[in-house]
Amino acid sequence: QVQLVESGGGLVQAGGSLRLSCTASGLSFDDYTMAWFRQAPGKGREGVSYFSWVDNTKDYASSVQGRFTISRDKGEKTLYLQMNSLKPEDTAMYYCAASRMDYSLSRYDYNYWGQGTQVTVSS
Repeated sequence: QVQLVESGGGLVQAGGSLRLSCTASGLSFDDYTMAWFRQAPGKGREGVSYFSWVDNTKDYASSVQGRFTISRDKGEKTLYLQMNSLKPEDTAMYYCAASRMDYSLSRYDYNYWGQGTQVTVSS
């Protein structure tokens, strides 16, 4: 059974940093693209970044490019999202997700989801 558990969210001032973690069980990072999504109140779930299982390609939404960095520790089965220069518009629930498809930031392509961790950025 696949389980994804996020941690690391919190309250931070604009310009600050946070690092999110997602610990996975029941799957191998060699077989799944891992990604971060976020959902702000009243908005749809938005793809933030993915890490490809095929060729280790990483990609980012334009809104976070240059500020966020995705990484993973295969041995620990942990996915990370380093978030720097945070803005109030980054406030959202952040979710970890896994998919057998590749090169996608569409939520419809992801089969497994964590429960989310809240990130709040104050101005």
